[in-house]
Amino acid sequence: MKKALKLELAEARHMVAAALAKAREIGVLETVCIVDDGGYPLALERMDGARVTGPQIAWNKAFTAAGHKRSTHLFNQPPNGPALPGNEAFGIQWSFEGKFAVFVGGFPIVVDDEVIGGVGLSGGNGEQDTACGLAALQALAELLKPQNHRVTVQTDIKK
Repeated sequence: MKKALKLELAEARHMVAAALAKAREIGVLETVCIVDDGGYPLALERMDGARVTGPQIAWNKAFTAAGHKRSTHLFNQPPNGPALPGNEAFGIQWSFEGKFAVFVGGFPIVVDDEVIGGVGLSGGNGEQDTACGLAALQALAELLKPQNHRVTVQTDIKK
């Protein structure tokens, strides 16, 4: 039997707050979704004025990052671009009733080398979504540091 870490609401809210603070700092209207290891939302927040499509897109990105244990932008970057035409996994983006996101803005949440959830962002360009996602992960790292947990930004987990 293995003991597992679980992301809790307070931690998810802390991550959302950090991502939204970064969004305000860089002047972009974002939606942020934090999911558990099963891809279900713990926290979802859309800034006033952000696109109405943002919540579903952010959830899809977080779902994909948590479930597939890799950042969503890797699906379109060589040599890991399986979502590109001609590659073996082309069409994966239509999996899970269209919930599988294959573009920038989703990151697995990795604590002590285990994926415990995902963070997804929608509203900015790829660089802006990435900056807000990294702010969320950094905030979690700072929150968990006193407990001797290590948060890593891993773009591809091979387990």
